[in-house]
Amino acid sequence: MTPRIALVHERLTEFGGSEAVVAEFMRTWPAAPVYAPIADQAGIRALHAAAGDGHAVHDTWLSRIGARSHAPLLPLVPGAMRRLPLRGRFDAVVVSHHAFATQAVFATDAPVIAYVHSPARWAWDRAFRAQEAGGRAGQLALAGLGALARHHERRAAPRLAHVIANSHAVARRVRDWWGLPATVINPPVRVDSYFPDPAVRREDFYLFAGRLVPYKRADLAIRAAKAAGVRLIVAGDGRFRPQLESIAGPETTFLGAVPDVMLLDLFRRCRALLMPGIEDFGIVPVEAMACGAPVLAVGAGGALDTVRPGSTGEYVPGGTDDEVTRALAKLLGEHDPARYDPAVVRAHAVSFAPAAFRARIATVVTGVLDASGG
Repeated sequence: MTPRIALVHERLTEFGGSEAVVAEFMRTWPAAPVYAPIADQAGIRALHAAAGDGHAVHDTWLSRIGARSHAPLLPLVPGAMRRLPLRGRFDAVVVSHHAFATQAVFATDAPVIAYVHSPARWAWDRAFRAQEAGGRAGQLALAGLGALARHHERRAAPRLAHVIANSHAVARRVRDWWGLPATVINPPVRVDSYFPDPAVRREDFYLFAGRLVPYKRADLAIRAAKAAGVRLIVAGDGRFRPQLESIAGPETTFLGAVPDVMLLDLFRRCRALLMPGIEDFGIVPVEAMACGAPVLAVGAGGALDTVRPGSTGEYVPGGTDDEVTRALAKLLGEHDPARYDPAVVRAHAVSFAPAAFRARIATVVTGVLDASGG
Protein backbone atom coordinates (compact mmCIF):
# COMPACT_ATOMS: atom_id res chain seq x y z
CA MET A 1 0.00 0.00 0.00
CA THR A 2 1.29 3.46 -0.89
CA PRO A 3 1.97 5.45 2.30
CA ARG A 4 -0.07 8.58 2.91
CA ILE A 5 2.37 11.47 3.24
CA ALA A 6 1.62 15.09 4.18
CA LEU A 7 4.05 17.94 3.51
CA VAL A 8 4.32 21.00 5.77
CA HIS A 9 6.11 24.27 5.02
CA GLU A 10 6.11 27.53 6.97
CA ARG A 11 5.00 29.93 4.27
CA LEU A 12 4.47 30.08 0.52
CA THR A 13 4.91 33.75 -0.33
CA GLU A 14 7.96 33.53 -2.58
CA PHE A 15 10.10 30.87 -4.25
CA GLY A 16 13.61 30.31 -2.93
CA GLY A 17 15.84 27.47 -1.83
CA SER A 18 13.50 26.07 0.82
CA GLU A 19 10.56 26.13 -1.59
CA ALA A 20 12.70 24.25 -4.12
CA VAL A 21 13.10 21.57 -1.46
CA VAL A 22 9.32 21.40 -1.01
CA ALA A 23 8.92 21.09 -4.78
CA GLU A 24 11.20 18.03 -4.72
CA PHE A 25 9.18 16.60 -1.82
CA MET A 26 6.14 16.96 -4.09
CA ARG A 27 7.92 15.14 -6.90
CA THR A 28 8.93 12.38 -4.48
CA TRP A 29 5.37 11.88 -3.21
CA PRO A 30 3.06 12.91 -6.09
CA ALA A 31 -0.17 12.50 -4.10
CA ALA A 32 0.97 14.38 -0.99
CA PRO A 33 -0.95 17.54 -0.03
CA VAL A 34 1.01 20.58 1.11
CA TYR A 35 0.08 22.58 4.23
CA ALA A 36 1.39 26.10 4.92
CA PRO A 37 -0.09 28.50 7.49
CA ILE A 38 0.73 31.49 5.27
CA ALA A 39 0.45 31.40 1.47
CA ASP A 40 -0.48 33.67 -1.38
CA GLN A 41 -1.43 32.93 -4.96
CA ALA A 42 1.94 34.00 -6.36
CA GLY A 43 3.76 31.64 -4.01
CA ILE A 44 1.41 28.75 -4.79
CA ARG A 45 1.74 29.35 -8.54
CA ALA A 46 5.53 29.36 -8.28
CA LEU A 47 5.47 26.10 -6.35
CA HIS A 48 3.16 24.44 -8.89
CA ALA A 49 5.34 25.73 -11.73
CA ALA A 50 8.30 23.92 -10.16
CA ALA A 51 6.55 20.70 -9.13
CA GLY A 52 3.42 20.35 -11.26
CA ASP A 53 -0.24 21.09 -10.58
CA GLY A 54 -1.32 17.76 -9.11
CA HIS A 55 -0.94 18.70 -5.44
CA ALA A 56 -3.51 20.30 -3.19
CA VAL A 57 -2.08 23.27 -1.26
CA HIS A 58 -3.82 24.24 1.99
CA ASP A 59 -3.23 27.47 3.86
CA THR A 60 -4.92 28.80 7.02
CA TRP A 61 -6.77 31.88 8.19
CA LEU A 62 -3.43 33.68 8.58
CA SER A 63 -3.25 34.12 4.82
CA ARG A 64 -6.46 36.11 4.86
CA ILE A 65 -5.51 38.70 7.47
CA GLY A 66 -4.09 40.86 4.71
CA ALA A 67 -0.85 41.95 6.34
CA ARG A 68 1.52 43.71 3.95
CA SER A 69 4.38 41.64 5.37
CA HIS A 70 4.40 38.14 6.81
CA ALA A 71 6.71 39.21 9.66
CA PRO A 72 3.96 40.52 11.99
CA LEU A 73 2.18 37.16 11.66
CA LEU A 74 5.13 35.06 12.85
CA PRO A 75 4.08 34.88 16.52
CA LEU A 76 0.78 33.34 15.35
CA VAL A 77 2.41 30.66 13.18
CA PRO A 78 3.13 28.10 15.97
CA GLY A 79 -0.54 27.99 16.96
CA ALA A 80 -1.63 27.64 13.34
CA MET A 81 0.86 24.79 12.87
CA ARG A 82 -0.51 22.95 15.88
CA ARG A 83 -4.04 23.17 14.48
CA LEU A 84 -3.30 21.82 11.00
CA PRO A 85 -5.83 19.07 10.06
CA LEU A 86 -3.33 16.19 10.04
CA ARG A 87 -4.39 13.84 12.84
CA GLY A 88 -5.53 10.36 11.78
CA ARG A 89 -5.16 11.10 8.06
CA PHE A 90 -1.51 10.32 7.22
CA ASP A 91 1.13 7.67 7.78
CA ALA A 92 3.95 10.23 8.02
CA VAL A 93 4.41 13.99 7.92
CA VAL A 94 7.46 15.59 6.31
CA VAL A 95 8.12 19.18 7.40
CA SER A 96 10.37 21.84 5.92
CA HIS A 97 11.66 23.74 8.95
CA HIS A 98 13.14 27.23 9.43
CA ALA A 99 11.63 28.24 12.75
CA PHE A 100 8.14 26.94 13.50
CA ALA A 101 7.30 24.04 11.16
CA THR A 102 8.19 21.38 13.73
CA GLN A 103 5.08 22.47 15.66
CA ALA A 104 3.25 20.13 13.28
CA VAL A 105 4.24 17.30 15.67
CA PHE A 106 1.40 18.49 17.92
CA ALA A 107 -1.14 18.22 15.08
CA THR A 108 -0.63 14.54 14.26
CA ASP A 109 -0.13 11.10 15.76
CA ALA A 110 1.97 10.01 12.75
CA PRO A 111 5.78 10.09 12.76
CA VAL A 112 7.17 13.49 11.76
CA ILE A 113 10.37 13.77 9.75
CA ALA A 114 11.89 17.27 9.85
CA TYR A 115 14.04 18.54 7.01
CA VAL A 116 15.87 21.37 8.78
CA HIS A 117 17.21 24.23 6.69
CA SER A 118 18.47 25.47 10.06
CA PRO A 119 17.15 25.84 13.56
CA ALA A 120 16.18 29.51 13.73
CA ARG A 121 19.61 31.20 13.73
CA TRP A 122 18.11 34.53 14.73
CA ALA A 123 16.70 32.78 17.81
CA TRP A 124 19.76 30.83 18.93
CA ASP A 125 22.73 32.88 17.67
CA ARG A 126 22.93 36.23 19.45
CA ALA A 127 25.60 37.63 17.09
CA PHE A 128 23.52 36.68 14.04
CA ARG A 129 20.44 38.27 15.61
CA ALA A 130 22.27 41.53 16.33
CA GLN A 131 23.54 41.64 12.76
CA GLU A 132 20.07 41.14 11.28
CA ALA A 133 17.93 43.25 13.62
CA GLY A 134 18.83 46.76 12.48
CA GLY A 135 18.48 49.18 15.39
CA ARG A 136 17.47 48.94 19.04
CA ALA A 137 13.74 48.47 18.41
CA GLY A 138 14.42 45.74 15.86
CA GLN A 139 16.79 43.98 18.27
CA LEU A 140 14.19 43.98 21.04
CA ALA A 141 11.47 42.67 18.73
CA LEU A 142 13.70 39.94 17.33
CA ALA A 143 14.91 38.98 20.81
CA GLY A 144 11.30 38.45 21.90
CA LEU A 145 10.47 36.44 18.80
CA GLY A 146 13.71 34.49 19.26
CA ALA A 147 12.73 33.47 22.79
CA LEU A 148 9.39 32.25 21.42
CA ALA A 149 11.11 30.26 18.66
CA ARG A 150 13.57 28.62 21.08
CA HIS A 151 10.74 27.60 23.38
CA HIS A 152 8.75 26.02 20.58
CA GLU A 153 11.75 24.30 18.98
CA ARG A 154 12.76 22.79 22.34
CA ARG A 155 9.22 21.48 22.96
CA ALA A 156 8.90 19.90 19.53
CA ALA A 157 12.37 18.39 19.12
CA PRO A 158 11.93 15.30 21.39
CA ARG A 159 8.77 14.30 19.49
CA LEU A 160 10.42 14.20 16.05
CA ALA A 161 10.85 10.75 14.54
CA HIS A 162 13.87 11.77 12.47
CA VAL A 163 15.83 14.95 11.76
CA ILE A 164 17.49 15.66 8.41
CA ALA A 165 19.90 18.61 8.17
CA ASN A 166 20.71 20.32 4.91
CA SER A 167 24.45 20.50 5.70
CA HIS A 168 26.97 19.32 8.26
CA ALA A 169 27.02 22.83 9.76
CA VAL A 170 23.25 22.65 10.33
CA ALA A 171 23.60 19.14 11.77
CA ARG A 172 26.00 20.57 14.37
CA ARG A 173 23.45 23.24 15.27
CA VAL A 174 20.75 20.56 15.66
CA ARG A 175 23.10 18.66 17.97
CA ASP A 176 24.13 21.71 20.00
CA TRP A 177 20.76 23.51 20.19
CA TRP A 178 18.25 20.63 20.11
CA GLY A 179 20.41 17.82 21.51
CA LEU A 180 19.55 15.53 18.59
CA PRO A 181 21.50 13.67 15.90
CA ALA A 182 20.71 14.49 12.28
CA THR A 183 21.17 12.79 8.93
CA VAL A 184 22.75 15.14 6.37
CA ILE A 185 21.06 15.39 2.97
CA ASN A 186 22.17 18.41 0.97
CA PRO A 187 19.34 20.26 -0.80
CA PRO A 188 18.66 19.86 -4.52
CA VAL A 189 20.24 22.24 -7.02
CA ARG A 190 18.95 22.76 -10.58
CA VAL A 191 22.25 21.86 -12.18
CA ASP A 192 20.48 21.06 -15.46
CA SER A 193 19.65 24.78 -15.76
CA TYR A 194 23.26 25.85 -15.21
CA PHE A 195 25.99 24.53 -17.50
CA PRO A 196 29.13 25.78 -19.25
CA ASP A 197 29.21 27.16 -22.78
CA PRO A 198 32.48 26.26 -24.56
CA ALA A 199 32.09 29.37 -26.73
CA VAL A 200 32.15 31.71 -23.69
CA ARG A 201 35.50 32.69 -22.21
CA ARG A 202 36.31 33.69 -18.65
CA GLU A 203 36.72 37.44 -18.23
CA ASP A 204 38.60 39.64 -15.80
CA PHE A 205 36.04 40.04 -13.01
CA TYR A 206 34.85 38.29 -9.86
CA LEU A 207 31.20 37.83 -8.95
CA PHE A 208 29.07 38.15 -5.85
CA ALA A 209 25.50 36.92 -6.41
CA GLY A 210 22.71 36.91 -3.85
CA ARG A 211 20.40 38.99 -1.73
CA LEU A 212 22.03 42.10 -0.29
CA VAL A 213 21.26 41.42 3.36
CA PRO A 214 23.79 41.59 6.21
CA TYR A 215 24.49 37.88 6.76
CA LYS A 216 25.50 37.34 3.12
CA ARG A 217 28.53 39.60 3.85
CA ALA A 218 28.81 41.20 0.43
CA ASP A 219 30.62 43.99 2.32
CA LEU A 220 33.61 41.69 2.84
CA ALA A 221 33.73 40.87 -0.88
CA ILE A 222 33.60 44.58 -1.74
CA ARG A 223 36.34 45.52 0.74
CA ALA A 224 38.54 42.64 -0.46
CA ALA A 225 38.10 43.60 -4.13
CA LYS A 226 39.06 47.18 -3.31
CA ALA A 227 42.15 46.04 -1.38
CA ALA A 228 43.23 43.66 -4.15
CA GLY A 229 42.42 46.09 -6.97
CA VAL A 230 40.27 43.59 -8.88
CA ARG A 231 36.94 44.03 -10.64
CA LEU A 232 33.85 42.83 -8.80
CA ILE A 233 30.30 42.56 -10.12
CA VAL A 234 27.50 42.42 -7.53
CA ALA A 235 24.33 40.76 -8.83
CA GLY A 236 21.44 41.09 -6.39
CA ASP A 237 19.40 43.60 -4.45
CA GLY A 238 18.20 44.14 -0.91
CA ARG A 239 17.99 46.46 2.06
CA PHE A 240 21.79 46.47 2.59
CA ARG A 241 22.51 47.92 -0.85
CA PRO A 242 22.84 51.61 0.18
CA GLN A 243 25.47 50.73 2.81
CA LEU A 244 27.34 48.56 0.32
CA GLU A 245 27.37 51.28 -2.33
CA SER A 246 28.77 53.71 0.24
CA ILE A 247 31.88 51.55 0.82
CA ALA A 248 32.43 50.42 -2.79
CA GLY A 249 35.16 51.76 -5.03
CA PRO A 250 35.16 52.18 -8.82
CA GLU A 251 36.21 48.55 -9.27
CA THR A 252 32.77 47.37 -8.06
CA THR A 253 29.66 47.38 -10.28
CA PHE A 254 26.13 46.87 -8.90
CA LEU A 255 23.68 45.27 -11.32
CA GLY A 256 20.71 44.89 -8.99
CA ALA A 257 18.50 41.82 -9.27
CA VAL A 258 19.19 40.01 -12.53
CA PRO A 259 17.11 37.44 -14.47
CA ASP A 260 18.25 33.83 -14.55
CA VAL A 261 19.58 34.11 -18.09
CA MET A 262 21.88 36.97 -17.08
CA LEU A 263 23.02 35.14 -13.95
CA LEU A 264 23.86 32.11 -16.10
CA ASP A 265 25.98 34.35 -18.35
CA LEU A 266 27.77 35.86 -15.33
CA PHE A 267 28.56 32.41 -13.94
CA ARG A 268 30.07 31.44 -17.30
CA ARG A 269 32.21 34.57 -17.62
CA CYS A 270 33.46 35.31 -14.08
CA ARG A 271 36.91 34.33 -12.85
CA ALA A 272 35.31 32.96 -9.68
CA LEU A 273 32.27 33.38 -7.43
CA LEU A 274 32.91 34.91 -4.00
CA MET A 275 31.10 33.46 -0.96
CA PRO A 276 32.18 35.60 2.01
CA GLY A 277 29.14 34.85 4.23
CA ILE A 278 28.48 31.76 6.29
CA GLU A 279 25.54 30.00 4.67
CA ASP A 280 23.43 27.15 6.01
CA PHE A 281 24.15 25.42 2.70
CA GLY A 282 24.39 27.78 -0.28
CA ILE A 283 22.61 27.06 -3.57
CA VAL A 284 24.33 29.81 -5.60
CA PRO A 285 27.86 28.38 -5.24
CA VAL A 286 26.69 25.04 -6.63
CA GLU A 287 24.96 26.79 -9.54
CA ALA A 288 28.21 28.62 -10.29
CA MET A 289 30.21 25.38 -10.14
CA ALA A 290 27.69 23.77 -12.50
CA CYS A 291 28.86 26.42 -15.00
CA GLY A 292 32.50 25.50 -14.36
CA ALA A 293 33.25 28.54 -12.17
CA PRO A 294 35.40 27.97 -9.07
CA VAL A 295 34.20 29.35 -5.71
CA LEU A 296 36.29 31.32 -3.20
CA ALA A 297 34.61 30.98 0.19
CA VAL A 298 35.07 31.36 3.92
CA GLY A 299 35.80 27.86 5.17
CA ALA A 300 32.75 27.51 7.39
CA GLY A 301 29.06 26.65 7.21
CA GLY A 302 27.63 25.15 4.06
CA ALA A 303 30.77 25.87 2.02
CA LEU A 304 32.40 22.91 3.76
CA ASP A 305 29.82 20.68 2.04
CA THR A 306 30.09 22.23 -1.41
CA VAL A 307 33.61 23.54 -2.10
CA ARG A 308 36.61 21.23 -2.54
CA PRO A 309 39.82 23.22 -2.06
CA GLY A 310 42.26 22.88 -4.96
CA SER A 311 39.60 21.21 -7.10
CA THR A 312 36.44 23.36 -7.23
CA GLY A 313 37.64 26.45 -5.37
CA GLU A 314 39.45 27.60 -2.24
CA TYR A 315 38.77 28.49 1.38
CA VAL A 316 39.92 31.44 3.40
CA PRO A 317 39.89 31.05 7.19
CA GLY A 318 37.21 32.67 9.26
CA GLY A 319 37.96 35.36 11.81
CA THR A 320 37.25 39.03 12.35
CA ASP A 321 35.97 41.09 9.45
CA ASP A 322 39.44 42.58 8.92
CA GLU A 323 41.06 39.14 8.97
CA VAL A 324 38.62 37.71 6.44
CA THR A 325 38.98 40.78 4.21
CA ARG A 326 42.77 40.54 4.23
CA ALA A 327 42.75 36.80 3.54
CA LEU A 328 40.23 37.15 0.72
CA ALA A 329 42.15 40.07 -0.82
CA LYS A 330 45.36 38.01 -0.73
CA LEU A 331 43.58 35.09 -2.39
CA LEU A 332 42.16 37.38 -5.09
CA GLY A 333 45.62 38.70 -5.80
CA GLU A 334 47.01 35.18 -6.22
CA HIS A 335 44.03 33.46 -7.83
CA ASP A 336 44.56 31.74 -11.19
CA PRO A 337 41.34 30.33 -12.72
CA ALA A 338 43.41 28.22 -15.13
CA ARG A 339 44.23 25.93 -12.18
CA TYR A 340 40.69 24.56 -12.19
CA ASP A 341 39.34 22.13 -14.76
CA PRO A 342 35.77 23.28 -15.59
CA ALA A 343 34.72 19.67 -16.28
CA VAL A 344 35.85 18.61 -12.80
CA VAL A 345 34.14 21.61 -11.22
CA ARG A 346 30.87 20.81 -13.01
CA ALA A 347 31.06 17.07 -12.23
CA HIS A 348 31.18 17.91 -8.53
CA ALA A 349 28.14 20.18 -8.86
CA VAL A 350 26.14 17.43 -10.57
CA SER A 351 26.31 15.36 -7.37
CA PHE A 352 23.74 17.81 -5.92
CA ALA A 353 21.17 17.14 -8.67
CA PRO A 354 17.48 16.82 -7.64
CA ALA A 355 17.23 13.12 -8.53
CA ALA A 356 19.90 12.26 -5.96
CA PHE A 357 18.08 14.33 -3.34
CA ARG A 358 14.75 12.61 -4.01
CA ALA A 359 16.28 9.14 -3.73
CA ARG A 360 17.95 9.92 -0.40
CA ILE A 361 14.92 11.59 1.17
CA ALA A 362 12.64 8.73 0.12
CA THR A 363 15.02 6.20 1.68
CA VAL A 364 14.97 8.01 5.03
CA VAL A 365 11.17 8.33 5.13
CA THR A 366 10.72 4.68 4.13
CA GLY A 367 13.06 3.69 6.96
CA VAL A 368 11.03 5.70 9.47
CA LEU A 369 7.79 4.11 8.25
CA ASP A 370 9.28 0.62 8.48
CA ALA A 371 10.52 1.30 11.99
CA SER A 372 7.10 2.59 13.08
CA GLY A 373 5.23 -0.25 11.43
CA GLY A 374 3.58 2.15 8.98
